[in-house]
Amino acid sequence: MDELIDIVTKDGKPTGEIALKSEIHAKGYFHNTAHVWLYTKSGEILLAQRSYKKAICPGMWDVSVAGHVDAGESIETAALREMQEELSLKLAIENLQKIGVFECFQSYDSGIQDNEFHHTYIAELKSPLNTLTPQPEEVEALQLVSISTFKTLLAQSETNDYFVPSNRPYYNTVLNAIQKQVSFLNL
Repeated sequence: MDELIDIVTKDGKPTGEIALKSEIHAKGYFHNTAHVWLYTKSGEILLAQRSYKKAICPGMWDVSVAGHVDAGESIETAALREMQEELSLKLAIENLQKIGVFECFQSYDSGIQDNEFHHTYIAELKSPLNTLTPQPEEVEALQLVSISTFKTLLAQSETNDYFVPSNRPYYNTVLNAIQKQVSFLNL
């Protein structure tokens, strides 16, 4: 689907302009995305395998839920909408804990210029994995991995075709935030 998206400056400030996602990726306009990393109280992290139909990084394992922020939509609303669309999971805005905004400016061989600001949240997953319904156009598969498995997969990301290797600093920041939150929950 070619949705309308707000264009932002290279500093992430709104420009008041909107464009179709296809135009944003063709021209390299800066724009916002919402990312939600789900974790369990026992210290597992939900990974989503990107659909093989995706233009960018098909089949790679990545963030639990992610998507573009539609024109006029708040970041939090986009995060909650994407969870509903991609996993059939409903959470309240109070369940989201923002851990930061991360620049991800990359160009791909396909011609896509992806200049995104990842507004990133973590949230506790309280539903069993088998109750989640992945959206086939977006998600190939889901899995829960322990923090130690996540670390091992990340350490080998240059050779294992699991995570996007260029995103390692981002993944480490997310991992640290989840580890702190799991420790806090288990006090």
